[in-house]
Amino acid sequence: MSIPTFQTLEEILDELGDRVRRHRLNLNLDQKQTAERAGVSVRALRSLEAGKGSQLATFIRVLKSLDALGGLDALAPVPKVSPMAMLKRGHEPQRAGKPRRRTGDPQ
Repeated sequence: MSIPTFQTLEEILDELGDRVRRHRLNLNLDQKQTAERAGVSVRALRSLEAGKGSQLATFIRVLKSLDALGGLDALAPVPKVSPMAMLKRGHEPQRAGKPRRRTGDPQ
């Protein structure tokens, strides 16, 4: 199930919290056990599951305690570059370059 891009921030937070809650319950863990495993307060976990906003660190700690960090690979995959492109470039970029202006574009 994917999250539609037209959802509001609040709807996405609700959906993520619900997914964390369902995963926790599928592992047969209560909130107290999960919070202790994650090193967060029960209140922080409740807030996360309720979609009330949370710190990113809390979200990651909870995912880690539920052995669910693998989903982050889909969220932010490591870019793959062909070996030939790496040879041509010589090094990995350290920052984004400025977009090149085309001739005749206004400044």
